[in-house]
Amino acid sequence: MRLREKAIIVTGSTTGIGEAMARRFTAEGAFVLVHGRERERGEAVVRELGESAVLHVDDIADPEAPGRVVAAAARAFGRIDGIVNNAAWVVRSNIDNTSAAHFDRVMAINVRAPLLMIKAALGHLKSSRGCVLNIGSINGYCGEANQLDYSVSKGGLTTLSRNLADSLGVHGVRVNHFNVGWVLSPNEYKLKMSEGLPADWPEHVDRAFAPSGRLITPEQVAAAAVYWMGDESRPISGTVLELEQYPIIGRNPVKEGD
Repeated sequence: MRLREKAIIVTGSTTGIGEAMARRFTAEGAFVLVHGRERERGEAVVRELGESAVLHVDDIADPEAPGRVVAAAARAFGRIDGIVNNAAWVVRSNIDNTSAAHFDRVMAINVRAPLLMIKAALGHLKSSRGCVLNIGSINGYCGEANQLDYSVSKGGLTTLSRNLADSLGVHGVRVNHFNVGWVLSPNEYKLKMSEGLPADWPEHVDRAFAPSGRLITPEQVAAAAVYWMGDESRPISGTVLELEQYPIIGRNPVKEGD
């Protein structure tokens, strides 16, 4: 077991990538604080994970929430070895329809909350020589026209990861970062359905976006996360890793047909 007795907080872990991480981490021997906003869904996840998991329901848009999450994990496990800042608001916006209030809420959830989570847990992380994994997006490089605020927030999260990796390394606290590509999570499936795609849309994704013929799964992201949350990756810090099916920089796909 690669995460034996590690105590890990995973925000946004009642569904999607976060849930897959909670499941994989407990299978690798960790104790996990499952976090989300929907109690019923969270209770179902924790029930399946058994004694290795506890649930904390909170809205991390509230600046006081990170402190409550950290306190709950410390009460449950007596220590904190790692944090995965996975929770995010994936939302559409563009230069025409965004607003100050919308932008501020996106930044509060996607950037401020991870910062405050790390701040609240820093004493524990220093004691355990722990680690942080921030879950970003390839949209953080520029994003799509209809993901303006979200893309800006993920760019900010990347800088947060690099800055804290630089400043916290002397304390033995590591900070690494995933920029994740197109993942077939339950929320992504529902979002695309709401935008008019048919029920079988994942079976017909253009190979320009999924050269393998299928999208990345939450379980594949979770499998990659095990290495970064465990001691195998020590002392590496400050890594920004792209989890996508093609190179992000300099990509020039073949333009001819099959």
